[in-house]
This record gives sequence, structure tokens and C-alpha cells, in this order.
Amino acid sequence: MEQVMVLNHPLIQHKISMLRDKHTGTNEFRTLVEEIAMLMGYEALRDLPTEDIEVETPLETCMTPVIAGKKLAVVPILRAGLGMVGGILSLVPTAKVGHIGLYRDPETHEPHEYYCKLPQPIDQRTILVLDPMLATGGSGSDAVNLIKRHGGKHIKFMCIIAAPEGLARLQEDHPDIQIYIGSLDRGLNEQAYICPGLGDAGDRIFGTK
Repeated sequence: MEQVMVLNHPLIQHKISMLRDKHTGTNEFRTLVEEIAMLMGYEALRDLPTEDIEVETPLETCMTPVIAGKKLAVVPILRAGLGMVGGILSLVPTAKVGHIGLYRDPETHEPHEYYCKLPQPIDQRTILVLDPMLATGGSGSDAVNLIKRHGGKHIKFMCIIAAPEGLARLQEDHPDIQIYIGSLDRGLNEQAYICPGLGDAGDRIFGTK
């Protein structure tokens, strides 16, 4: 499988266009982020391992597949990644949820860790890291580093919008992970915001400035 997948499904692209609109309010923005995460998650999780179990239908007994093993860990990067969790849990309600807290230095734009709590045993799970925006790639790369240090092996990264600079860094730092993107945008401005982008995803999800 390719390392980078840009998910250009018409439904995803339509909803991303609505996210970009500065007139889209907090409630609608939050709903769209969750819907996009669900649509992207459908693709990102298509290789989850399965095992056959015996089920009795109204007509007969059969062997039929279910998700196998210790299953899935969903790990949003705080705080904007929280907006994507509901979409994934609607697909896999039994998934465990971890959290990684990173904030970006306003001067250097480099990420700093302040929180990390992961479901165990993390090494036996498929781990889906969530962040709506992949800008410089610093937070995404650091989050994957943290998960690897805690023993995580099967890691996927999912973002709604990415800049080429951030994608290049994440690929270079972590050539062993799969990356799922809703839209690959033009690039970063001087403040390290993605253009055309959608502004600050966290502020727009939570209604803060």
C-alpha cells in the first residue's frame, strides 16, 4: 500500500469546501469535521485485521468475519484532534481512545508536549493519530515519536488538510507509517498557517479565539 493517500472522494471534498468557508459557524463546522473523519476513517481502516466467528442467522449457522485481536486505538492530538474522534467511534465504537497534548510555540512554531496517555497494550493495536491540520509537521511527527517510544508499531496518521511542507517532514521522519489526507493545500504562510486552509481548526471547532 502507498504511504500517502489523498482521499479525493466527492463527499469528502464537498464537506472540506464547506469547512473552508469563513461563514461556516461553530456548530456546523464541528459536525462537518466529525463527518469528514468518519468518511476518511472508512478508507483508513479498510485493512483492519479480521477473524471468523460462528453466528446463527434466522436460517442457519455460518462463519463470518469480525475485527480481530486488540483492535483499534484512536489518538487525537489535543485539542483540535478531539473534533475527529466521534467520527471514528461511530465506525468502531469499541475503539480505545488515547490523548496526546502538544502546543505550538508562537515564536518558533515548534511543538511542546504537555500530556500523553495511551491505551494499553499499545503495541498490539492499530493506532490512528488524528489532527485536522498537518502544517509544519512538527506536532504530527512528535506525536508519532511519542507513540513509538511507548511501544506503538502499527501507526496511521489522518488529517483533513495538509501542507506540502508538513507532509514532507512527516514522510521523512516516519517512512513506516501510512498518511491519509483529505486535501493537500498550496503551502504555509509566514505564520505557518496552511493556505488556502480553513483558519485555526481548534478555534473553529470549539468557538474560541
